[in-house]
Amino acid sequence: MSGQHATPDRMPAFMGLIFGAIAIFAIVYAVSMLTAKKYAGHEEGAKSTASAQR
Repeated sequence: MSGQHATPDRMPAFMGLIFGAIAIFAIVYAVSMLTAKKYAGHEEGAKSTASAQR
Protein backbone atom coordinates (compact mmCIF):
# COMPACT_ATOMS: atom_id res chain seq x y z
CA MET A 1 0.00 0.00 0.00
CA SER A 2 1.23 3.45 -0.75
CA GLY A 3 1.13 6.47 1.56
CA GLN A 4 -1.11 8.41 -0.83
CA HIS A 5 -4.25 6.54 0.19
CA ALA A 6 -3.94 7.31 3.91
CA THR A 7 -3.37 11.08 3.60
CA PRO A 8 -6.86 12.21 2.46
CA ASP A 9 -8.50 10.27 5.31
CA ARG A 10 -6.41 11.89 8.01
CA MET A 11 -8.21 15.27 8.13
CA PRO A 12 -11.78 13.87 8.43
CA ALA A 13 -10.55 11.37 11.02
CA PHE A 14 -9.09 14.10 13.23
CA MET A 15 -12.20 16.28 12.78
CA GLY A 16 -14.38 13.36 13.84
CA LEU A 17 -12.14 12.74 16.82
CA ILE A 18 -12.29 16.40 17.90
CA PHE A 19 -16.04 16.76 17.39
CA GLY A 20 -16.64 13.46 19.16
CA ALA A 21 -14.58 14.56 22.15
CA ILE A 22 -16.47 17.87 22.31
CA ALA A 23 -19.81 16.07 22.12
CA ILE A 24 -18.86 13.62 24.89
CA PHE A 25 -17.60 16.49 27.07
CA ALA A 26 -20.86 18.41 26.54
CA ILE A 27 -22.97 15.37 27.47
CA VAL A 28 -20.92 14.63 30.60
CA TYR A 29 -21.03 18.29 31.65
CA ALA A 30 -24.81 18.50 31.13
CA VAL A 31 -25.46 15.30 33.08
CA SER A 32 -23.25 16.43 35.97
CA MET A 33 -24.93 19.85 36.11
CA LEU A 34 -28.41 18.29 36.07
CA THR A 35 -27.41 15.81 38.78
CA ALA A 36 -25.92 18.54 40.96
CA LYS A 37 -29.05 20.64 40.51
CA LYS A 38 -31.30 17.72 41.45
CA TYR A 39 -29.40 16.90 44.65
CA ALA A 40 -28.56 20.47 45.70
CA GLY A 41 -30.91 20.43 48.73
CA HIS A 42 -30.11 16.92 49.91
CA GLU A 43 -27.03 17.87 51.96
CA GLU A 44 -29.05 19.61 54.66
CA GLY A 45 -31.50 16.74 54.94
CA ALA A 46 -28.72 14.20 55.36
CA LYS A 47 -27.05 16.25 58.11
CA SER A 48 -30.25 16.66 60.12
CA THR A 49 -31.13 12.99 59.74
CA ALA A 50 -27.69 11.88 60.90
CA SER A 51 -27.78 14.14 63.94
CA ALA A 52 -31.31 13.01 64.82
CA GLN A 53 -30.24 9.34 64.90
CA ARG A 54 -27.48 9.92 67.49
